[in-house]
Amino acid sequence: MGSMAYLTASASGPAAVPAARAGAILTVDLEAIRANYRRLRALAAPADCAGVMKADAYGLGMERVAPALAEEGCRVFFTAHVDEGMRLRALVPADATIYVLHGPPPGATREFVEHDLVPVLNDPGQVADWRAAARTLGRALPAAIQFDTGMSRMGMAPSDLQALLDDPALLDGIRPVLAMSHLACADEPAHPMNALQCDRFGAGLEKLRARYPGLAGSLANSSGIFLGAAFHHQLARPGAALYGIHPQPGHGPNPLRQAVSLATRIVQVRTVQAGDVVGYGAHFTATGPTRIATISIGYADGWLRSLSCRGHAFVDGVRVPFVGNVSMDSITLDVSGIPEARLAPGLSVDLLGAGQSVDEVAAQAGTIGYEVLTRLGSRFHRRYLA
Repeated sequence: MGSMAYLTASASGPAAVPAARAGAILTVDLEAIRANYRRLRALAAPADCAGVMKADAYGLGMERVAPALAEEGCRVFFTAHVDEGMRLRALVPADATIYVLHGPPPGATREFVEHDLVPVLNDPGQVADWRAAARTLGRALPAAIQFDTGMSRMGMAPSDLQALLDDPALLDGIRPVLAMSHLACADEPAHPMNALQCDRFGAGLEKLRARYPGLAGSLANSSGIFLGAAFHHQLARPGAALYGIHPQPGHGPNPLRQAVSLATRIVQVRTVQAGDVVGYGAHFTATGPTRIATISIGYADGWLRSLSCRGHAFVDGVRVPFVGNVSMDSITLDVSGIPEARLAPGLSVDLLGAGQSVDEVAAQAGTIGYEVLTRLGSRFHRRYLA
């Protein structure tokens, strides 16, 4: 780690909060993200491996993450929305393919064409809009075709897919370059939905290839990569796994490197007595003399309120519990086990890092690592390990 460079974030927006004044410092390890990409790419081979950049690279900063992945040879990216794709286009090589998962919203086809974005077509209305755009431009336009294999969320319903197969005119002017679907239960390796969706996707892909020979297929998300070669097809598209989220929690140690750490600071220390309450709602009552440290982070920074009275932090490497409710801008800790001489305002307190992963925080909060990661706040000072 000693040879790694610390890079501050861009000079505008929330990333510009100076470290000396910030309530917390979020460190993003770009080398860990790159290493995770290399591992996932090797597991998916000979399939290609994309990088999912939606939600600002899962909250970690597309401006830093996308170029790092591009340096590793990543040339296929996914965003959720068209504006994310427009932002991403300026960050990756000109030969990179950018898919927009939600497809073209009404009236936005011009932005797709101007920024060389490939829509994922999810329903007949999007197909019609993209067909009309191709007719207006007088040339074929690329698109991915997503069809539902059991998640019932996005993608062509079976009847919609059959209509495309029955009437080739529906895809006039559209050049399908990818067929895809999304796994519902890939983080549970033994779930029967995995095999069901794998079979359904294979059958749908075969039908599409009868009309479009050589059409690439993509089914495996982060967790799907770990289900084996039958799920890989020609393109895997990891998202959360790039950023260190366990792809199959509860099924062995996390095979990926942690990519984030988060440290805040103590702003006040006081001692309360037996019978004193701490925090909104008076949900914690001291049973004896208790040292309480208030730290400068709260639910406005994305630290979930559901961690009230159940979360933990680390002071000098010692695990200390949250007491009372998580507030908007602060959390109170029981630091009675820490030497009093150490407990001065400004002392660093770790929330994510060697002692506690994103997945562990998620388990305490009753949620998933994805939510913890994407909620990480805008008031942090951000630094990047290159």
